[in-house]
This record gives sequence, structure tokens and C-alpha cells, in this order.
Amino acid sequence: MISVRSKSTDDLHQELMSAPDIDLYIHDNCECFVDQSVAEQLQAIFEQKNISKAALARIAKMSEVYLHQVFSGRRNPSRDRLLCLCIGLEATLDETQSLLRQAAYAPLHPRQKRDAVILYGLLHHTALDVINDKLFAENEKALF
Repeated sequence: MISVRSKSTDDLHQELMSAPDIDLYIHDNCECFVDQSVAEQLQAIFEQKNISKAALARIAKMSEVYLHQVFSGRRNPSRDRLLCLCIGLEATLDETQSLLRQAAYAPLHPRQKRDAVILYGLLHHTALDVINDKLFAENEKALF
């Protein structure tokens, strides 16, 4: 399960930039480091929600078979599929950004219009269909 993180990513970034020594930073923040796979992180977020995997698959617009393959670690979702899962799980922004980084994808960035639409949707718990419609209306690539 994901450890309780009392520091935001921004807080950690500030500490890292001002740390006089990397060893001290690592020692002081070892409980904040993510040491789980994407599948393990998704499972930890999923376990905190009151939703079935079948319902998550419907909300995230993917097949149950594909969803189970992702959760088992047999499939690595694309960036857009991972975002669909985060939206379906109502993951926090920190959880979403952490999952994107762990999967070696670019984090969401508010200076990119497509990412800004997705960020806004995540932050306001907007349904995936509504986010997708807004992306289409803005001539941006849809998530699914």
C-alpha cells in the first residue's frame, strides 16, 4: 500500500533544491519515495475506493480483460489509458503525476492545452466523457 505522504511533490522539490547534501535529503524523506510498480500503485489507489473493477473498466472505457492485465502487471497502459484509469479512480493530482512518472510518461503540464483540460477534469472530478468532449471541442486528441 502507498505510504502516507505528508509532503507534497512541490514540498519535496523545494527541499531537494535547498538540501545541502543528497544523503540528508534521502534520509529525511525515505518514507516519501515511491517504490512500487504502476500496477502496485494502481492497486493501492483502487483499494481505497468503493468501486468494483467491472465498474472501473466501464468508467475508464476499457475492457475488463485489459484492466485485469494492467492490474496484474502483464500490460503497461499507454499514457492516455493510464489517465483514463486515474480519472475513473478519482485519483488525486499527486497520485496521477506519480503514476505517470513511474510509468516513464510525461506528467501533466498546465502549459499544454490538452493537459490543462485533463488536469482541470481531474481536479474537479469531471466524468471521462465530459473531459473527452472538451478535448474534442478544443481540437485536441481525445483520451479514448
